Parts: sequence; structure tokens; C-alpha cells
Amino acid sequence: MTPANRRLRALGATSLRLARTVASLGPAELAAPSGAEGWSIARVLSHLGSGTEVCTGLVARGLAGDTRGPDRRDMLAVGARWDALSPWAQRDAWLQADRRHRELLGSLGEAELRTARVPYPTGLLDVAGYLGHRLSEQALRAWDIEVALDASATVPPAETALLWERIDLVAGRYCDADTRARLAPHRIRVRLTDTGRTLFLDIGEELHLFPVEPVDPTGLLAGPAEAVLRLLHGRGRPTDPVTTEGPVTVDDLRALFPGL
Repeated sequence: MTPANRRLRALGATSLRLARTVASLGPAELAAPSGAEGWSIARVLSHLGSGTEVCTGLVARGLAGDTRGPDRRDMLAVGARWDALSPWAQRDAWLQADRRHRELLGSLGEAELRTARVPYPTGLLDVAGYLGHRLSEQALRAWDIEVALDASATVPPAETALLWERIDLVAGRYCDADTRARLAPHRIRVRLTDTGRTLFLDIGEELHLFPVEPVDPTGLLAGPAEAVLRLLHGRGRPTDPVTTEGPVTVDDLRALFPGL
């Protein structure tokens, strides 16, 4: 199975799981706080829905051979329209927008999955790259909602594994620059205790996560793959079984990776 196929399958599973979670929520539940600080459950759905609406248009544009990137003013207008909806209307609109997005992606043949390009806000992407962005966004935003309803919620294993595939891109792009400058230089050994995998978190003028054993590490970060993944996306919980050794603490890492 190709990366595009695997990510498409996981994105569909995330969509269906989140749809089941929110379909029966009442107004009070939709207005309740989510796991994203300052956002209600409905606000998370609004964010997902406006992004999905924009992205459906970008996929359609790319399939038509139009590689022009999105206009920021248009995206802001879409977001404002979604934010003006009532909480239950945001939920219903997300369900519809997500269905349209899944139907468009599901219509792609193997040749299109290999050759199509999507003019994403970060640049022109192949379909696998586009699906990686959308899976990261949707899997973690789904967790923001699920953890508000069940404090023991986790990112499912299949999605966790796929998100680890692109962790260097996400961690390097969205880390806090001031905290990185304060902590640098450090070479952190990252040990995923449930998979036995080891990575190298390099904190310097840039930040990178390499899938190799570090030479002369200055610290250790250890924990299950799912919990460490959330920490690196700004979603660590005080109860997570994540530990550190050396001068860089878990609190330092929370500041380094504030999330979106």
C-alpha cells in the first residue's frame, strides 16, 4: 500500500470516528471546552470545517490543473463565515463538509493518487503530502474533542504511526523559536518505550528529529509513542507516562512545542 493509500484510509477512519463522536452532542456539550485551550468543541469543529471546505476546493483546483495557491483573504472569509454559525450549525456543517471532502478524495484513481498536485497553503504538494497535512490536523483536532468527553482518550495506533512518519517536518516548523534559542544546544535521545524505537531530537539553530541514535546525547526523553507524539504536538497531559533526564525537562519541552 502506498503512502497516499495508507494516509487516505487513516483520514477516512478519523473522519468517521469523529462523526460518530459529535453527531449526538447537544448544544451544551458542543459549547463545552475542548482539549484545545480557549476553544469549545464546536469551535474545533468550525476550524476543521472551514479548513476542510478550503481544502476540498484546493484538491478540485489541482485536479483541474490549476496550481495557483489559495488567497489568504478568501481563507479568512471562509473562517469568519464558519465562526459566525451557532454551535450546532458548526457541527452539522462540519459533517457535510467532511463528507464532501471524503467523497472527492475517494473518487481519485491510483494514477491520480500518484500524479495529482494540490496547491496547499505551504506550497504545491503531491497527494501523499497533502493527506499527511490533513491527517495531522484532523487526528489531533479529533483528540482535542475526544479528550474533552473522555479524559483517557488517545490517538489511535494507526494514526500515531503515520504521524510519526512526518514528525520532523511538524516539530521543526511549529516549535517555539524563543524556547529553542534558550535550550540550544542540546542533543536529546528520544526513546519510545512501547515500540523500542530511538530518535535524535537536535535542538540548535534549527530543530530536527532524526530517526537515528544520537552521538553523545545531553538528555533523554522517554515514553510511549502516542504520549510523546502528543507532547511534540503541544498536547501533553500531566498524567502522561513521559519522563526526562538531564537539563531539559518535560516543562521545557511543553514550552518548546506549544502546538497549534
